[in-house]
Amino acid sequence: MKKNNFLSILIFSIMALSCSNNTDVIKNAEVGVDEKVKELLSKMTLEEKIGQMTQVDQNALVDYNDITKYAIGSVLWGGNSEIADISAGGWTKMADTLIGFSLKTRLGIPILLGIDAVHGHNNVNNAVIFPHNIGLGCTRNPELVEEVAKVAAQEISATKIHWTFAPCVAVVRDERWGRTYESFSENPELVAQLGAAAVKGFENGNLASPEAVLSCTKHYMGDGGTTNGKDQGNAEYDEQSLRKIHLPGYISAMKEKTATIMISYSSWNGEKMHGHKYLITDLLKGELKYEGFIVSDWAAIDQLEGDYKSDIEKSINAGLDMIMIPNGPALQGKVGVNGQPINTYFDFIKNLKELVAEGKVPLTRIDDAVSRILKAKFNFDLFNKVKIENNLSAKVGSKENREVGRKAVQQSLVLLKNENNILPISKEVKNILVSGRGADNVGMQCGGWTISWQGNNGEVVKGGTSILNAVKNSVSKNTNVITSLDGSNAENADVIIVVVGENPYAEGFGDDQDLTLSEEDIKTISKVKESNKPFVVILLSGRPMIINNELEKANAFVAAWLPGSEGQGIADVLFGDVDFSGKLSFTWPKNIEQIPINVGDENYDPLFPYGYGLTYKK
Repeated sequence: MKKNNFLSILIFSIMALSCSNNTDVIKNAEVGVDEKVKELLSKMTLEEKIGQMTQVDQNALVDYNDITKYAIGSVLWGGNSEIADISAGGWTKMADTLIGFSLKTRLGIPILLGIDAVHGHNNVNNAVIFPHNIGLGCTRNPELVEEVAKVAAQEISATKIHWTFAPCVAVVRDERWGRTYESFSENPELVAQLGAAAVKGFENGNLASPEAVLSCTKHYMGDGGTTNGKDQGNAEYDEQSLRKIHLPGYISAMKEKTATIMISYSSWNGEKMHGHKYLITDLLKGELKYEGFIVSDWAAIDQLEGDYKSDIEKSINAGLDMIMIPNGPALQGKVGVNGQPINTYFDFIKNLKELVAEGKVPLTRIDDAVSRILKAKFNFDLFNKVKIENNLSAKVGSKENREVGRKAVQQSLVLLKNENNILPISKEVKNILVSGRGADNVGMQCGGWTISWQGNNGEVVKGGTSILNAVKNSVSKNTNVITSLDGSNAENADVIIVVVGENPYAEGFGDDQDLTLSEEDIKTISKVKESNKPFVVILLSGRPMIINNELEKANAFVAAWLPGSEGQGIADVLFGDVDFSGKLSFTWPKNIEQIPINVGDENYDPLFPYGYGLTYKK
């Protein structure tokens, strides 16, 4: 036998034995998770450990073989990185493909698949799109929030994705921020209560459950408290205030054993959170003893000062365990709009390996990060789940799940005005006009983070019910339902529903220093008012807006927030099948000059106070 052949056989035999031992450890039910992690970690090379710390956007993977080559630990879809076939079956097929490449690695450690499913499985056609968190905050109902998260987890699991980047436990103190709708409330206690309920629902009381997903509580921390509501801005607080307002949501989520926490783009008193060792390692992992793993936001470490190598050094030493990287080989060596090099997962792997060799990132820090990631994978039973068909595909968009969405809509609506008891509307009314840009616009109902990152107007998801169609479903067969975009035909109606609000947006694209309605919406309301017919305004928005004039004109006014796909829940309340029960989770300002305004402020004089909400009951 030739020497080279003998060496090859010997190396292959050692690798096979290693993999066999690895499999034995994984399958042994008598072996605890900590022991499994320790055993598997002992078999890993530095390159394999760094691979586990690397999370790559699927669109960046020009060659899926890189998952195998670099032992990539996680793949995600974020922002606009949807796949071509966004049916549940299409997502499942993609998940199986990517998982298959990870199982070809030497140790066969499966990848975690993560996605921005922030109000239902919102990248999937026919999935139930739930109200954004601001609406759920108005329900004041942790049991319902848990149920919503449980349904979302079921639909995510049906597509073989493992991890949702939710819940957001930002405590928004300035509604000008474009992510206000991602927050349950301005009140830290309510945020903590509902955030914990969401974690409990996502993780289903047992991560190993086939219908559980890993939660990701975000964005640590102070993201909702930036000066002037600027996205990715600076939270200017003393430490006592930071802890009092922005930390409770994480403490409550940790009590429910949230699997992961995502770091915020924002800064605390000028220091970027992604490099903040005190808040991440000393406070979160040390004082609070957090045992899950910490993930970065989308290319967020790139915003640290210095070159990419120093960004990696600072963020990993600060306590980050997994880095989210949206760029791959197609962008290698190119520069972005700011003239800076575009950093790829190749760059991350290469630089982190060098930093360990140079002693700038201790191997103990690498081992801590990888241990936390592996622990999450074992707790989730990922090694077994990737081999099992879960048979959940029929649950996506099911009638039962839509009923949960409908109930969430019903309880999220806040009645701000009901002059002369115009509401509830009789189902026997002879002529009803449903008008405005939002009347037949499921995309506007859903808002941002719906199929695409920024969302869109129109029929963006299959299976949804617009407010117009919900009205048609609710009235008697003798009622004539007419519609117009701009309030035309108001004179021919006995009662009018006008649906106005914000166009979809996400993140900094929604930052707004004005918060007034569009000219088109204002004209529609004015035109309807001229008819002297009774009318109700339904406001679709991601936050309180400046509505004084429109409120005065309307006979009734409803804050519907961003209710999602189940518009029937709105009609249920308008026609009296269900009473209003929602209470404001945010203070409603009189004018833009009042912002920021929050309950507990000195000289508190809002248009509507925190907790306000009318009902039909006297």
